Amino acid sequence: MLNIKATRTQKPLPQRTPRTQSQIGFLCALRVLCGEKLLDTFVIVAIVSMCLIVSTLWARGGVTTHAAAQPAPTRIISLIPAVSEMLFAIGAGPQVVAVSSFDDYPPEVLKLPRVGALLDPDLERILSLRPDLVIVYESQVDLRRQLERASIPMFVYKHAALADITVTIRQLGTRVGRDEGATAATGLIDAKLAEIRTRVAGRPRPKTLLVFGRDALALRGIYASGGFGFLHDMLTAAGGDNVFADVKQQSVQATSELILSRRPDVILELRSGNLPAEARRKEIAVWQALSSIPAVRTGRIDIITDPRTVVPGPRVAEGTELMARTLHPEAFRK
Repeated sequence: MLNIKATRTQKPLPQRTPRTQSQIGFLCALRVLCGEKLLDTFVIVAIVSMCLIVSTLWARGGVTTHAAAQPAPTRIISLIPAVSEMLFAIGAGPQVVAVSSFDDYPPEVLKLPRVGALLDPDLERILSLRPDLVIVYESQVDLRRQLERASIPMFVYKHAALADITVTIRQLGTRVGRDEGATAATGLIDAKLAEIRTRVAGRPRPKTLLVFGRDALALRGIYASGGFGFLHDMLTAAGGDNVFADVKQQSVQATSELILSRRPDVILELRSGNLPAEARRKEIAVWQALSSIPAVRTGRIDIITDPRTVVPGPRVAEGTELMARTLHPEAFRK
């Protein structure tokens, strides 16, 4: 736990340091997994080089706060879209004064000032807004050091599994004085997930390839969920068995040969942006190159274009239901 100093004039703020390769890789994974927009092809490739680093950082789960027994903040800055959603979901929206460059939900954030993101936080802008709490990524070591020297309290974000989302919401609620709202929000998530699990219980669980990154119109640059992390947990709750459940990391670089060896019954792709009907048809048709896979033979290939499936925030249960409705449509018929 950091010790918050009484003044902010003791030491000059250090100059920003150049971006490291680890920061770049970490950004790639977070943008996909935290809903900061799906990345273009050349940036997605950087995810694989940092998979082990990301898994190590996230394996611990939970959150850390840098100030205890503090009054509820009234000027919060969030650099994390998923946490911004949490703040509004628990009733702390009026306390938020700025968000990251990638925030787009709920609609209220579109009116707020932007202060950069993972790699390019605007320290001067942050300081000018006089925050009494800044929510930062665990990997933002330089920014955290600068904020500490400026005597600004922080809430350091990290997560791993589906269960860590509700843990984070509850701890965030305590930190910002919104315990009641956090309890209500997590209760809704838990209830919805329980309902989904009940609906799919006892039904055949298809072996599923869960893809969150792929080159356009090609079976290259394929990144799939491994057997660890919130995407894997969402798939399990939705009634599917991850074909890479034995690979205990967030992301798997899946070659065509590897996919052929896993023989998925279903191929499910997740995207956060819109995909016109004709583009969707063409993207699904690409998989015909692997005609021996059961999913291709039976036509069980689908693309979900909804940010609720890729943002680990308060709408995660809704995203899980979208997966479940795709895997088990019969379970949701009246």
